[in-house]
Amino acid sequence: MADQLSPDEKFNLITRNLQEVLGEEKVKQVLQERALRVYWGTATTGKPHVAYFVPMSKIADFLKAGCEVTVLFADLHAYLDNMKAPWELLELRVKYYEQVIKAMLESISVPLDKLKFVKGTDFQLSREYTLDVYRLSSMVTEHDAKKAGAEVVKQVEHPLLSGLLYPGLQALDEEYLKVDAQFGGVDQRKIFTLAEKYLPSLGYAKRAHLMNPMVPGLTGAKMSSSEEVRSYKLSLSWKEVIGVQDFDGKFSQHSVHLHFIICFCFQESKIDLLDSKEDVKKKLKKAFCEPGNIQNNGVLSFVKYVLFPLRGVFSIKRDAKWGGDKVYSVFEEVEKDFVAEMIHPGDLKASVEDALNELLDPIRKKFESPELRKLTSNAYPDPSKTKAGGKGVKAGGGGDGGGGEDDELAPSRLDIRVGKILSVEKHPDAESLYLEKIDVGEPEPRTVVSGLVAYISQEDLQDRLVLVLCNLKPQKMRGIESQAMLLCASIEGEPRKVEPLDPPEGSLPGDRVFVEGYESGKPDDRLNPKKKVWEKLQVDLKISDECVAQWKDKQLMTKLGQITCKTLKGGNIS
Repeated sequence: MADQLSPDEKFNLITRNLQEVLGEEKVKQVLQERALRVYWGTATTGKPHVAYFVPMSKIADFLKAGCEVTVLFADLHAYLDNMKAPWELLELRVKYYEQVIKAMLESISVPLDKLKFVKGTDFQLSREYTLDVYRLSSMVTEHDAKKAGAEVVKQVEHPLLSGLLYPGLQALDEEYLKVDAQFGGVDQRKIFTLAEKYLPSLGYAKRAHLMNPMVPGLTGAKMSSSEEVRSYKLSLSWKEVIGVQDFDGKFSQHSVHLHFIICFCFQESKIDLLDSKEDVKKKLKKAFCEPGNIQNNGVLSFVKYVLFPLRGVFSIKRDAKWGGDKVYSVFEEVEKDFVAEMIHPGDLKASVEDALNELLDPIRKKFESPELRKLTSNAYPDPSKTKAGGKGVKAGGGGDGGGGEDDELAPSRLDIRVGKILSVEKHPDAESLYLEKIDVGEPEPRTVVSGLVAYISQEDLQDRLVLVLCNLKPQKMRGIESQAMLLCASIEGEPRKVEPLDPPEGSLPGDRVFVEGYESGKPDDRLNPKKKVWEKLQVDLKISDECVAQWKDKQLMTKLGQITCKTLKGGNIS
């Protein structure tokens, strides 16, 4: 097909449904001379889900236009982004990603022989690449690195140095993969402009950048800037993107150079690529799809950005008394009839359900094999089924070094309690810090230093019930030892917003806070800072759209009910 297309026709196919193209003239120039070389990267973090059909459909467009396409399994990036993938699981997750993405491409009839698959650590650990990382780090300011990764890298109160390296490495990948363009999401724009600014300083060419738009998920809300799903986070930049387990909620989606946020998602439900037909039906039934409303309609978005590009048509199947079946050849007609309420939301969902199951059936069938079942369970072990007391596992609580093996990242290892702030005053040596005395159910209150001056008044903190993480190693902050951490919800931006978490009404100081399903676990006496247990667990703490505190979609609770915040939907917790 590509041989029969003119350069202009190829350009139109490459750029259809994109929100922005940086370097448009460069793309056109290359197409006049040869095939365009494009790469798309995905961090091997959480399980890919149905939203990954968005980049898959765009890869199909690239191949139809004769592009040479490289798929990068960004395993090193998965680790650098706040360790969303443990080092010991990286190889297994790369294998899982390769199998599942190839299965997705096969389900939409994309020829695999036209694609090149590359693992990040196959070239990112080389001497030449490492030297370029050092060269780049001598040029990029901390401000530029932080700004570039703000909508991609997981944002936490105490960011790791790895998150600052992330955008620069993504820029270098363009040179080492020898491509003309990188494909990603519009929320990666700052990383793309960093690449355009600094690669020429290293003597490398400036590349073009192809960006998908952010579209609504099935909850009916637009994503803020990936998780998941994100430099290499599948452009699902939502915190609730379907199936993204390591997503912070700012898909933010985890999560793949595409950041094209379209997700089948609603509270505590994700459409996984291996979900049964019954699960797909149940989850789609709850999706937001208001009659006549095309704003923030994720069901319609899936039709526009996945089904039409792949099939060219879309069929509405319904009872004859409601107009019978109808086949649409352009999306605009579907949208027009939905606005006129000639298509009922139930019929639209049922038709999308049928089309989605057709895409998922070959993937389900492939993963019925014992080998792939084993790979899935090994790459994504269920922490709730990990038995304490097994080989190398300490049953929580052992001395200053902390209990439990490093791989056992159960949230029960955190000693989170309800606390009451007895007093609050400014730190004598730091204007941005408060000095608080907090009752956490012990004979004496704990001294806590928190950086909340810019966000919360002393009056709002005085006598307030809060959540306190009590088993961190005490740390001096401007000369005063802080004996715990006051947990808050936050949303990055200008301005940054912060709110303390609220325990249920009737709570008392010392009440234990737990994650549902992990009630019986025993906290470590003290978390070993070298093991970074808190940092690894914290990346999956988030606020739901109902303002409920969660860890991997499971609620944080006390014996009296759930933990909440007042207004910061989709926020991080730290």
